[in-house]
Amino acid sequence: MIQARHKIITLPNDHLRARSRKVGLITADIVDIVKNMEASTLDWEDHRKYELGVALAAVQIDKLYRIVIIRNDFENKDDRSFSVFINPRITKYEGKLIEDYEGCLSVKDVYGRVPRYEKVRIKAIDIEGRSFQFTADGFLARIFQHEVDHLNGKLFIDYIKNSPGAFFCLGSDGNLKELNYEQDIKQSSILW
Repeated sequence: MIQARHKIITLPNDHLRARSRKVGLITADIVDIVKNMEASTLDWEDHRKYELGVALAAVQIDKLYRIVIIRNDFENKDDRSFSVFINPRITKYEGKLIEDYEGCLSVKDVYGRVPRYEKVRIKAIDIEGRSFQFTADGFLARIFQHEVDHLNGKLFIDYIKNSPGAFFCLGSDGNLKELNYEQDIKQSSILW
């Protein structure tokens, strides 16, 4: 396993608000970025008792490329493998908006109840340069919407910034607890 060389950046780092650029050619540097994304996600996860790193966008290791990795089995912490999506694009949103919990490796210690479409259609390129498309639903659809937002400089908190009851933190027991919007959110740096 490659050693993580890039630290995951967190708010208030304004690079998270930058739009990532399209990958034109899959070079050795792009493959190296992917390996470091995987290593950085697993390193982050290894330092947390209850949390699982399910996905990461390249911008989160401060590389402005349209690259996303998603864990192959996000129900199993022992499966430490990922799929790679280069230049992923959501071509269609389907179904109802469903509100559910989301966290982010770049938004430290904050979770939110975020509305997302229940199904999306995606086009992307794999690490070998082959184009493919598929439909994702449920939690996988939520993950894709979250990660494609990262590529466009958007974070999950942008959807709920005016919703006082939508912010949570992880308690020492591993359960989510509602945060005080006025004290914990408005006075922090995550919304700015």
